[in-house]
Order: sequence, then structure tokens, then C-alpha cells
Amino acid sequence: MADDIKILTGNYAAGYAAYSAMAQVVAAYPITPQSPVVELISKLVEEKKLNCNFINVESEHSALAVCINASLAGARVFTATSANGLALMHELLHWAAGSRLPIVMCCANRGMAAPWTILNDQQDSISQRDTGWIQLYCEDNQEIYDTVIQAYKIAESLYLPVMVCYDGFILSHRSMPVKIETQKKIAEFLPEYQPLVEFNPDNPQNINPVVLSEKMFNKNNELKNGYMEFRKKLQDTLLEALTIIPQINNEYLQKFNRCYGDGLIKSYKLNDAEYLIITLGSLGAEALEAIELLRKKNIKIGLVNVKTYRPFPKTKILEILKNKKTAVVFEKNISYGFEGALSADIKAAVYEINNAPKIQSVICGLGGRNVSFYEIADTTEKIIKNEISDNREYWLRTD
Repeated sequence: MADDIKILTGNYAAGYAAYSAMAQVVAAYPITPQSPVVELISKLVEEKKLNCNFINVESEHSALAVCINASLAGARVFTATSANGLALMHELLHWAAGSRLPIVMCCANRGMAAPWTILNDQQDSISQRDTGWIQLYCEDNQEIYDTVIQAYKIAESLYLPVMVCYDGFILSHRSMPVKIETQKKIAEFLPEYQPLVEFNPDNPQNINPVVLSEKMFNKNNELKNGYMEFRKKLQDTLLEALTIIPQINNEYLQKFNRCYGDGLIKSYKLNDAEYLIITLGSLGAEALEAIELLRKKNIKIGLVNVKTYRPFPKTKILEILKNKKTAVVFEKNISYGFEGALSADIKAAVYEINNAPKIQSVICGLGGRNVSFYEIADTTEKIIKNEISDNREYWLRTD
């Protein structure tokens, strides 16, 4: 397939990215709005355009189990899911991260049941933010394609799983122009996967045995890690990702002339900004228009769209928030019993800043409720003018 521009949905952009990266094992289980991702890959396999083991499974739990074992065996793997399907994977999300496996999985973000909805918010992936996976969020379909490609290099450089998140229906089913690169060019950017463990029948190994709390000597009198040491190594590598992700984002820019901010955040009109709108995912596109409306009213405001949510880019966020007056965080999730998850993370970071800005969480768009740039601009202006003030979170358009 020559590199060309296609009109693709976000789901097809994700599927073509798995094709471009030459995924060797794909585990497939349908769930709205993700299903077209694996349907496209199935078609490419059937047409013999992708040399891949395409495995139909009986549940999302099984899908990730297949990915874990295929990755352990040395294959580059891919899967995709949404909402309650991602929740069903919860146990194995921990297994994948703890096993240090470079699995790439797309999450077409959808609201969680009950009550049932097939429409978008980000509660599903946000609920899994503490499982040890890198989480990257996308704003449009080209970004989905490019981020999946970068995700493989990030994952295989650090031996960590990566979840590429994009808003269901808003992106998953909306068509946009997407440039698809040749597999040859992608291979020049993305080297073959080199697994940590080489299976050899002449040298059998235990994978993920039970470990004790303290370090212990093995039969060869070698001191081996206890449980806490494994956890600390996972944390240290996630923090290392804050350096690796921008490097790979820049490499991608040099190779394909496309990048997404610095790989951690994307920003707009920050130079003279006194106020900020902060978003995650496709809300960034609406917020961009809101910035223009507010600038016409002589409100000096800029935009921060968080691309890398885990690991959290704390240092970068702190640099931006210094000397700002107010930051309004629009987010499609709620950390029940507290406030929006993104704003809570930002508030936890800014305690280090003297005269920290006001951080206002705005919960919006849950279950697919539309959020327009007019509403973002109007709500932001009212918060700046203290016409809306809530020490917790403000719920947009609810009675």
C-alpha cells in the first residue's frame, strides 16, 4: 500500500496504524464503538495484505490474555476495546504492566454502565489510569494513526503497555483525511520488536512466579527482587517515559513532518496568556475555537490539551501554570466522591507553586452530551469573572 491520503474514520485510522506497524497478533472482540477497528484488520488479513494471526476470542478478558501471551512469546500485538469491555480487562491490565509487555491497545472512549450508554465520555480509560499503562489521548483522526505508530516505539523502548484513547463516535465514526505511510517508511522508524524473554526449550523459565515481600536469594545465590522492588521499577520506568515520549515525538516529526506538541501536551497562545483552558482529547478542538472567541473579547487566554495523561506531565504543567490567574479544566469524567480526575491531578501538582492559580473543574459531555465551543467560552468567561464559583466541580448544563 503506497503512502496516500484516505478519508477515514478514527477507528479505521487505528486499524490502518496496526497494519502499518505490521502487528503480528491481533485479538478481536466486538464492542461499540470500537468494533470497526478489528473489522478492518480482519479484512486486511483476509486480503493477505497483513501477515497476522487474527484471533477471535470470547470476551475482552480473553482478548488481553491472548495479547499478553503472544507478547511474551515475542510477537508485536494489538487489540482495541471500549467502556465495559475495558473494565472486564481490569485484572489483566495489571498483568500486562507488571509483566512489562509492550502491548498497544486502542480505547474508543465510551461512558460506563449502568445506566447503559453507547455514547462518549472518558470514564472508561480514566478509571484505569492507575494500572501501570501509559495513556495517550488524541484530538483527531490523523493523530490517532500517528499516535498508534509512536505508541509501539514508546512501548518497545520502555517495555510498557500503551493505551491510545480517542473519543467514541466523535472521532471513532467521524471521517477525516488521514495520511497513511508505507510499511517500509514505518519500518525505518519502528524497528522489529525485541522481546525481553527468549523462549528456549533447552533453557526453561518461570514467567511471573510468586514473589515474597523481601528480597530473597535464589538457588544460584543471587539476590532477587521482592514485590516492592518490582513496583518501584515500574514506577521509575513510567517516569522515564516523560523523557522518552518527547524524544520519539520529535523523531516522528523529523521522519514524517507531523508532531503533537512536545508529545506530552499541546498548547495554543500561551505567550501572553493570563488564563487557561485545559482539556483532554477531542475537547481540545472545541476549546481552540473558544479561545478565539474569548480573545476577541480581549481576554488573554491560552489552551493546554493534555496528550500524555499517564505518566502525568507534572513538571510541564507547573511551568505553564506559573503566573496564571485561573485555569478552567473541562473534562468528560468524574472521580466519584471528589471531582474531575484531571483537575484533581493538576491541583495536586500546583501546591508547589506560590500564589497558585485558581483551578476550576468543569464536568461536561458525560454520556455523549454535546459540548460546543460557545458553551466552553461562555462558561470560562463566567468563571474568570467569578459569576460561577465552586470549590469542588461545576457541572455544565445540568439542573
